[in-house]
Amino acid sequence: MNPPQPRCAQALIPSPDWALFLDVDGTILHIADSPNGVVPNKRVCRSLCQLTTHLRGAVALISGRTIENLDRLFAPLKLPVAGLHGLERRDAGGDLHILGEAESLEHLRRPFARLAASRGGVMLEDKGRALAIHYRQAPEEAEAVRHQVEDLVLPSARDLRVLHGKMVSEVKPRHADKGSAIHAFMCEAPFMGRVPVFMGDDVTDEDGFAAVNVLEGHTIHVGGGLETAARYRLSDVDRVTEWLESLPSRFRSRHR
Repeated sequence: MNPPQPRCAQALIPSPDWALFLDVDGTILHIADSPNGVVPNKRVCRSLCQLTTHLRGAVALISGRTIENLDRLFAPLKLPVAGLHGLERRDAGGDLHILGEAESLEHLRRPFARLAASRGGVMLEDKGRALAIHYRQAPEEAEAVRHQVEDLVLPSARDLRVLHGKMVSEVKPRHADKGSAIHAFMCEAPFMGRVPVFMGDDVTDEDGFAAVNVLEGHTIHVGGGLETAARYRLSDVDRVTEWLESLPSRFRSRHR
């Protein structure tokens, strides 16, 4: 049986007891041809500042990017954040929690570099504790890249996990995912005791959706076409921007 279709997120009634968790690329920022091509959005940054105040600090980014990269992208804003799909996490107090070792991927660096170099428009992004092969500029290479990545990782499948996202195949240690990162935040102030709300756009966000559904929170998928465990949906990044901007006034109106 197919899962029920997600409802429009506009049906959600915002509550000041929410804990808001946000994926970045494809969710609150438009995807670019390369990771370095993503452009910061002042409207989103302004909304995140306002929401941090309204939710008493319970706003976090949950991304495949590194924390260092996210800090540059959202500067001067410095939120609680989980990077590398949960392998690194900075809590609300500023403490870092690191899982996985860059050395666990050392045997794959040269083969991945050769794979990227052998196909026009394909690039390798080395994140230290994760490796990503991007083929957004060569979509015709998708099937071949996915198969080769799977073959290269297969001997290490006990310790490593492959994530096939939008025009990217990524490998990382099996120590964490976006769901476990959200669980960790929910055990700490200021997230503890709140209702988790997680928004993402890709198959790499499904671990987060599953975790938040178990916690009886709200899950929002951005975009269409993919089967998802999320229970709500918004059509694109621009609608997400508008929705985030609307939340502060809707929080206020609820308490009049």
